[in-house]
Amino acid sequence: MDMDLTKEWYRSEFIQHESLMEHRVMENEFTFYDAIAGGDIDYVKNNIKENTFLKPAGMGKLSENYLQNIRYHFVVTTAMITRYCVHSGMEQEKAYGMSDFYILKMDTLKNVKEIAALHDTMCFDFCNQMNILKSSQVLSKPIVLCIDYIYSHIHFRITLKELAEYLNLSESYLSKLFHQEMGISLSQYILDLKIEKAKNLLQYSDYNIVDIANYLSFSSQSHFIQVFQKKTGLTPHRYRTKHFRTEWDKVSVQK
Repeated sequence: MDMDLTKEWYRSEFIQHESLMEHRVMENEFTFYDAIAGGDIDYVKNNIKENTFLKPAGMGKLSENYLQNIRYHFVVTTAMITRYCVHSGMEQEKAYGMSDFYILKMDTLKNVKEIAALHDTMCFDFCNQMNILKSSQVLSKPIVLCIDYIYSHIHFRITLKELAEYLNLSESYLSKLFHQEMGISLSQYILDLKIEKAKNLLQYSDYNIVDIANYLSFSSQSHFIQVFQKKTGLTPHRYRTKHFRTEWDKVSVQK
């Protein structure tokens, strides 16, 4: 640190001390992150009710602009929650995908109330995902690695042979183990995940149906439409018409 910055830091530290500016107790923050990572929905719900995110007491000043300060705190909170959830067992690609999604969404919002509402939605989403994960049976290491691989390669065509080679297991053993622990065949799991990704893209993006089918490596647009309709009861076009950005419209009018 150069001399000018050192002087500026000491001056800032003195001003904060004189104004009795205190940050929140770290244990309280860690408890909140632990609750989300542990899937403790009741604790998270009560914490959000107290509107802790927007309480000025204890909130560090990351910008002189209040709105920008809230944006920075949103990013920090999301990053911390993401890392806590990964450490507690959430698939890494899924966690970082959720993190990117919420931060990019936050960046489009125009006021503090909208960002606070999105913060609550983000916390509940991570917590619900962890609650589901914790409620399910403990998975073996090969299956955890298998799921991680699927999430990070979902836009490719993934085969049993490819996964078996990645895990250094026989195809028959991996197929049997996956079904035993997940209660669903490997191919069905991959297909279901592709459809979930497609639903998100249809609801929250402007990509056309051909691009989505190609991105998720379906053999053709017609095959994608056929599989999507079988899974959801709607064609991709009907699904988009019905659901396009409806959840974010609800978030925007909260509070």
